[in-house]
Amino acid sequence: MIERIFAPLTKKVSGAFGLNDDAAVFSSEEGNEIVITKDAIAEGVHFPEGLPAGDIARKLVRVNLSDIAAMGAKAKYYLMSATIPKTTDKKWFKEFAEVLAEEQEEFDISLIGGDTVSYEGKISLSLTMIGEVRKGWEVRRITASDGDDIYVSGTIGDAALGLAVTQGKYGNISEASKEYLISRYIKPLPRMSLGNRLSEIATAALDISDGLIIDSEHLRKGGEIYSDKIPLSDAAKEVLEKHPESFELIVTGGDDYEILFTSNPETHAKIQAISAEISLNLTKIGRVEGDKIRLISSSGDKILLKNKGFSHF
Repeated sequence: MIERIFAPLTKKVSGAFGLNDDAAVFSSEEGNEIVITKDAIAEGVHFPEGLPAGDIARKLVRVNLSDIAAMGAKAKYYLMSATIPKTTDKKWFKEFAEVLAEEQEEFDISLIGGDTVSYEGKISLSLTMIGEVRKGWEVRRITASDGDDIYVSGTIGDAALGLAVTQGKYGNISEASKEYLISRYIKPLPRMSLGNRLSEIATAALDISDGLIIDSEHLRKGGEIYSDKIPLSDAAKEVLEKHPESFELIVTGGDDYEILFTSNPETHAKIQAISAEISLNLTKIGRVEGDKIRLISSSGDKILLKNKGFSHF
């Protein structure tokens, strides 16, 4: 199975040796540094039971690409570990590998190794993504300064609402909104085009996986986030209009995989220019200040939340 299904995904990398050796060999380009990240996804936690193999493959790749983008790096290679139920048939693996090939083509990456295990349990997958960035140009989480503006890419809350829709909630919204939200949950959009430009504009950055509020705290700085500035899709606005209580889920639910970044206020014009160039909305939602993140309403009051975001433990 490895020879027929997964080895072809390594054909662009000679150092992968067609998955016939114990490890892969590669080197970075001169003047670059290696960037490595690892994320895992599990059935029943990150995706619903019965999700098609191709959708699982797509999400696995993209949540890891998002981390690479947040560092201002370019993705190149990946290693994958797949722990799969013994009852899984070959058709599942074929579909899984076909979508991996599509993702490799779209994002210019290649498989260079990994492992497969069969057992009596649910699907669990782990991927290690390897990228490169110009030496000294990586963008870290903890380098923001007081007075910096806080920005996010795209829209917030769609994936969390999409998961809720798959669980039978928000039945009174339009079918188009349901489809959009579910798509955003199952098929995240790694912001690679923004990642390629982050070092020009960002003082700090990270991707939003556990929720806007809790991930904002990972900047290790405080600040204000203005609730009325948080960008929402039309589908999320429809949910919020019919279910006002959904606001907390929007800002804490996670799985957005948008980029949260900070920037010097003097960079605002350049941010807007880059936004237009890459056709991606980059919205200023707050300001870095102090040592705690505060969510502020349009009237200037602090909004209290029952929880700040997703936690495994």
